[in-house]
Amino acid sequence: MENKEYLKTVRKEMPKSKHALTMVRAFLTGGLICVIGQAIFDTLKYFMPLVVEEMIHQYTITILILITGILTGIGVYDKIGKFGGAGSIISITGFANSVVAPAIEHKREGYILGLCANMFTIAGPVIVLGIAASVIVGILAMIFPGLFLR
Repeated sequence: MENKEYLKTVRKEMPKSKHALTMVRAFLTGGLICVIGQAIFDTLKYFMPLVVEEMIHQYTITILILITGILTGIGVYDKIGKFGGAGSIISITGFANSVVAPAIEHKREGYILGLCANMFTIAGPVIVLGIAASVIVGILAMIFPGLFLR
């Protein structure tokens, strides 16, 4: 069988992709997470009018991390991830899930060698890359002061 015939057979037998459905699910899941975050922010702002808005942002982020950790711990966030795909990895909730999930998976090995040692197996490289990138951008900003200003 030649390459062209083989590729034709593979394309015919391969299951059809559901890209459109996957994108809609990701959009809806990510959008719902953002709507929940905005609702938390608006609720906090309404009930705490004297608090500085930057602090309300921090409270909102903390609450989203807490909710994600709890949902990951009871196995609900995995179902959200299966349904929503990339939409479930909205920055803060996806990061919280990537910290909690390995910790829960290894908790049977004990608190130190299981839970704590494996907590950052997924998130650790992201943290290191983020710090390294910020250092590089900081050095470039010092060498070329006008580079990042608009």
